[in-house]
Amino acid sequence: MIDRKLKVKICMVGDSAVGKTSLIKKFVLDLFDDTYITTIGTKITKRTVNILDEKTTMDMMIWDIMGQTSFRSLLQDAYFYGTHGVLAVVDSTRPETLENIHEWVDSIRHVVGEVPMIFVANKCDLEHTVTAEMMEKELDRYGTKFMFVSAKTGENVSDAFTQLGEAVIDKYFPEMKS
Repeated sequence: MIDRKLKVKICMVGDSAVGKTSLIKKFVLDLFDDTYITTIGTKITKRTVNILDEKTTMDMMIWDIMGQTSFRSLLQDAYFYGTHGVLAVVDSTRPETLENIHEWVDSIRHVVGEVPMIFVANKCDLEHTVTAEMMEKELDRYGTKFMFVSAKTGENVSDAFTQLGEAVIDKYFPEMKS
């Protein structure tokens, strides 16, 4: 029997083709398709997970937005409003996506302030040029976790969403941990 149920909004951010949609498909459906189809607009997907214990469930409403920077300013207020947590995605084979992640974080903070964030470097199953040292250097200012993930193999995908869910509980529902 479920005693506690939460509903939270999770936003995915990052440049085009970093794998935001693929990470969602892997997390929600346990599927991977390497055919690239650009996200147009916004897509919302839901997955219910157990967080903390078997009696606590969290409905993660996961918002996937197009990665083109030219559309970010048009959509950011509506897209980010009400966000509880962010999965910030970079492509481990394209260092410029790590440099660009700051613009995404600035956009989020402009709308909702400080929210829990987990940074992930996707495509770690490929030969990557983004290193842990690069991630530490670029992301040190945020004081948050980062991890290498693969939408293709599933490596660390569930862990990233689970850690984000736990960080959301820590910030917005701390009484649930007692």
